[in-house]
Amino acid sequence: MPRYRLDIEYDGAGYAGWQRQDDHPSIQQAIETAISGFCGETVGVRGAGRTDAGVHALGQVAHVDLEQVWPADTVRDAVNAHLQMAKERIVILDARLAPDDFDARFSAVMRHYVYRIVCRRAPLVIDRNRALWSPRPLDVAAMHAAAQTLIGRHDFTTFRSAQCQAKSPVRSLDKLDVIAGTEPGTIEIHASARSFLHNQIRSFAGTLRLVGEGKWTAGDVEAALAARSRKACGPVAAPEGLYFRKVEYPTD
Repeated sequence: MPRYRLDIEYDGAGYAGWQRQDDHPSIQQAIETAISGFCGETVGVRGAGRTDAGVHALGQVAHVDLEQVWPADTVRDAVNAHLQMAKERIVILDARLAPDDFDARFSAVMRHYVYRIVCRRAPLVIDRNRALWSPRPLDVAAMHAAAQTLIGRHDFTTFRSAQCQAKSPVRSLDKLDVIAGTEPGTIEIHASARSFLHNQIRSFAGTLRLVGEGKWTAGDVEAALAARSRKACGPVAAPEGLYFRKVEYPTD
């Protein structure tokens, strides 16, 4: 049974997230339906990460097992055709045959996310549902300095959802950079790690925004981490600013 790796881009607005649900549209279900429309098979698509409702992806990765061997380009183009016919905001960027032991989730060695903020007085129109709006400027340098206190291996209880199902709150955070975007007034928070806890990046973004507003210091962020309490976290940032940017694998 051939296994295919799918590289996926999607606009998460209007979806209940990646994971299949009984009564709400999901990314996973839309792709499975498109594959079924293409080849007639009932399949299960396994993703590298379960993005929440409203979260976008520039480089989500998934794998799927099909009964028949198809050219990879045919898989990509045919699934995209069915996604377009269904008016889904999802596209398969690339499809390729993968080894039988490739697992989109467990084979991953690094995951990269970016969180976008747009600072301007006027509300967002083009970037509505695609970035967090801040009606006041934020101090990017202060946010970046505070972010560095979170780098390393820590107990991230403060920065994970109370509904997080991970067995341990301990994670290694490899990168958390806050930089000015290419467009005026835009800020990007880049986060990289092998794995993340539920709502971890959005918790970082909301907390770092307090620093950018001058309400918190780097010391406050460090103290929040040390508290190991969800109550010590800043407000969780909205999902529309978050993008699943890239997944790395040993064979890449």
